[in-house]
Formats: sequence, structure tokens, C-alpha cells
Amino acid sequence: MTGNTRVVVIGGGYAGVMAANRLTGRDDVTVTLVNPRSDFVHRVRLHQLVGGSDDAVVAYRDVLAERVRLVVDTATRIDAAGRSVTLAADGTLDYDYLVYAAGSGSAGPSVPGAAEFAYPISTLEEARRLRPALEAAAATAPVTVVGAGPTGIETAAELAEQGRRVTLACGGVLGPYLHTRGRRSVAKRLAALGVTVLDGSGSQVTAVTRDTVRLADGRELPSEVTVWTAGFGVPDLAARSGLSTDSLGRLLTDETLTSVDDARIVAAGDSAAPSGLPLRMSCLNAMPLGARAADTVLGRLAGEQPDGIHQSFYAQCVSLGRGAGIYQFANRSDVAVWLHIDDSLGAKVKELICKSIPKHLSDEARKPGSFRLHRIPGGAAKRRQLLRAHRAEAPAPAGKVV
Repeated sequence: MTGNTRVVVIGGGYAGVMAANRLTGRDDVTVTLVNPRSDFVHRVRLHQLVGGSDDAVVAYRDVLAERVRLVVDTATRIDAAGRSVTLAADGTLDYDYLVYAAGSGSAGPSVPGAAEFAYPISTLEEARRLRPALEAAAATAPVTVVGAGPTGIETAAELAEQGRRVTLACGGVLGPYLHTRGRRSVAKRLAALGVTVLDGSGSQVTAVTRDTVRLADGRELPSEVTVWTAGFGVPDLAARSGLSTDSLGRLLTDETLTSVDDARIVAAGDSAAPSGLPLRMSCLNAMPLGARAADTVLGRLAGEQPDGIHQSFYAQCVSLGRGAGIYQFANRSDVAVWLHIDDSLGAKVKELICKSIPKHLSDEARKPGSFRLHRIPGGAAKRRQLLRAHRAEAPAPAGKVV
């Protein structure tokens, strides 16, 4: 390709900003970032927005390269054949390459009453709706947090540390990702904060009303404010645009993050499903995937064969209020191991990581190509092993899921 190359990035989260910044490393590439908000959402701090200790936003000028054009709008359709993106408010954008980094949000709850009476918090707008509801409730009002993944645990701990009466309805295991030892540490901290933890199959929520939560075992919990953190979903933009997706709607790609339908479309972050075996939805994976997607585009522009994805390091970091946390190490299959850092040191590690994320993005904005986490040696052999196992279990070729 000669002349100027137009790249449109859909999504201004961790993956999209990393990809956009990295693409400015070539002077003959113009980058347009499409995002529905004018500020960058620091998503790993949304539970702090709910608790009142952070606003969970960063100005794009602090994390986005000056050469990236920010379009505050929503992409409604991708025309792969015509290489254009239709916007909700302002026409279309033509592209030579498209980076699909649409991210994730709350999965639409199928539990009766949840959509009407529970508050999801996976997006900035959702967290901002929850905050005044909590402020309007008395300090002694019962609060139920549904879902015991990292978001549920963090929210329950944040609110309990303020003295609120919090029940955490796990719907299964507390902290499913955690190792048994890490889970015990989290349970101990939650107990110290006064959180009532209900786990096991009987703790699955079957209905939500204005002031109660009903569980599978028949219990009814009084709940003036119900927070819903169970499950994530992805935007249906790829599926609506006729592109191949997995069953959750993530864009199907090969190992270079290139769409199985179109070599001019690459994906990154939570909305990517490389080889039908997506990485865990997390910031830890989003930024390396954003860098890898950019490298795929840059490699093609240079006439080089792009590298496939590989991750050499996995972990999960969870806040337990402002005074404690846990950093859970994992192996290269992304399975938690016995090693973890907890208590006050865990809180310090988590805060260090939260502060480092915008810095990684701003560093990449100033010096494109400086981010190297996705290029650390190791992990390629394990990825190949996981792919072989996945293909043996699901040998049928991927089709279009609409």
C-alpha cells in the first residue's frame, strides 16, 4: 500500500487506546478513534466511583497521542466490503484498516426483576446511576451485591468498609478464579468488614424486586439497593455487521487478531475471540492485545508476516476496600496457583497497578512502540497446547453467528 493509510479504531478503552497510540509510530498512518464518551474510563476503578473514592475517568489528552483524532460518537454498522463505519450521529468514516476494540459491558440479566430493580456497574453510566441510589439509602439499609467475581467482591468490600450492611450473593463459588488459599484470604477479609457471604448453588438469584432478592434455595433477602455484577456481555456490532462471531458476540479472528472474514479488520480486547479461544476479559489482557492488533496492522503495512498472540504472564488483582487487597498469581494456562499477595501489601500492589495503567498508555502515546509486555518471551508453546486441546474438543469450523 502506498500513500496515507487510514485506520479507524472502534472503542476507546484500554485496548483501543493502546492500539491507536501505537499506530502513530508511522507518519503515513492517520488514526481515528471512535468512542461514545469524551473521557477515558478507568474501568478498574468503577467500584471506587460507587464508593466515592475516585471518579474513574481520565482526560483523553493525558492518555491519547496528539495525532489520534477522537470522534465522540457510536459506531452502528461496519461495512466490510465498502470499508466504512456508520456512526450514530455523524455520517460515516472510511478506512483502510479497522481495529475492532468495542470492549464489554453488562450481560443482560435474564432473572425476573433484575433489569428493573438491580443496578449493573460495568460501565461509567451504570456506576454513576448507582451512586445516588446508595446516597439516598440510609447507612443501615441492606445492600445486596449479586456475583462474586472481582467486580462483585470489590464492590461489596468498598461499601462494607463504609459501614453499610452488605450481603454478597455468590451464585456459586466466591472468587471463581482464585486459588483455594487466595479464596480463604478474601473470605477472611470480607468477614472482617462485616460482609455476609452466601455461596453454593442455593445462593443463585432467581428473582429481584424493589426491596428483596430471592435465592434458589427459597431464601428472601431484604435489599434496598441491589447491585448486579454477574456476567459480562459484548456489543453486538460485529454480529449486526455480518461478521463472524463466537456465541457471545466476540469477533472471530486468527492468532494474529485478524478477522476470519476480512484481512483489513483486526480485533483487540474483550471483544476479540482469537481462534475461538479468547483470553480472559481483563485489563491485563486488553492492553497487550491492543498492542498486538496494532503490530498486526503495522506488520502488514511493512510487508511482514504478523506474529501470533502469546501471553507469558497471568494474574488477577482484587481490591478489598482501601486497606487490603489480593494479587493472585497464575500459570501460563491462566489458572490460579497457590502464590498470592494479600492484606495491606495486596492493597499497595493493586493501587500501584491502577496508577500504572494510564502511565502505560501515556508512555505509548509519547513513544509509540515502547510497550513491550506482549513481546516478553514465553507463552507461545502453552498457547499452541491450549489451541490443540480446544480444536480437539470443538473440531467444527467456525461459522457466522448472528
